[in-house]
Amino acid sequence: MEMQTVKLVDNRNVGTGCHRLVLAATPALAEAMPGQFVMVRRENGAGPLLRRPFSIHRVTGGHRPAFELLIKVIGKGTAAIAGLKKNDRLDVVGPLGRGFAVKPTHRRIAIAAGGIGVAPLVFLAEVLVAGGRAAESIRVFLGGRTCHDLLCAGDFKALGIAAHLTTDDGSAGDQCLVTQPLERQLASWQPDLICACGPMPMLRCVAGLAQSRAIACQLSIETMMACGIGACLGCAVAAGDAGSGYLHACLDGPVFEAGQIDLEKQCNFH
Repeated sequence: MEMQTVKLVDNRNVGTGCHRLVLAATPALAEAMPGQFVMVRRENGAGPLLRRPFSIHRVTGGHRPAFELLIKVIGKGTAAIAGLKKNDRLDVVGPLGRGFAVKPTHRRIAIAAGGIGVAPLVFLAEVLVAGGRAAESIRVFLGGRTCHDLLCAGDFKALGIAAHLTTDDGSAGDQCLVTQPLERQLASWQPDLICACGPMPMLRCVAGLAQSRAIACQLSIETMMACGIGACLGCAVAAGDAGSGYLHACLDGPVFEAGQIDLEKQCNFH
């Protein structure tokens, strides 16, 4: 983990209220793993006062390494960051937290994302394919309220991974919850691991599907964070084992094995 000031290379609107920020990567950030996050604020404390947590969307190497954030504007803080221009600078702390832990025995992997929850999962898919995983061994399920909330389908397609699309209003893909095609797929194709990120009701359903079929399941959760380093204790999540008290998303997560946390006691970040 490092605290650093980085330059904004590009800021592109990629959907309704969603921006893809490309930032110059320091050596530490260039070594980030899928599922890790950064705490961000504008340079010189220009607002927001508290840093905002964002999953690392991808890391690119080469002569000028960069990392990307995929953010959705939900308030003044995220609006201020989304409004930055090329060559503006951000104060960044990271990489932070525990990411996805994919083992060699996880030969087939299902990825499920709801809305902006796709952010860390593109990075995961890219690392898996770059590491020699066959694209055919990975299946992706993307859901959103409308077609404007479906993000990154083209990124998966570029990897050779077809994404099954769903929307609540039927404006793209199937009109249903993203967990429904996932459940149908599990009837004929059982993965060794399910990785998911999205709204808490979706994660509860994904965890239930995995548990009923004895499939390993890792969930990236969204929760309030003020510091990102375990000092404020604001990101406490109830442990799955009632006798274990609380875990903290910034240190023990944000990626958890589904059984590690009590999903019924969690609420949405938004």
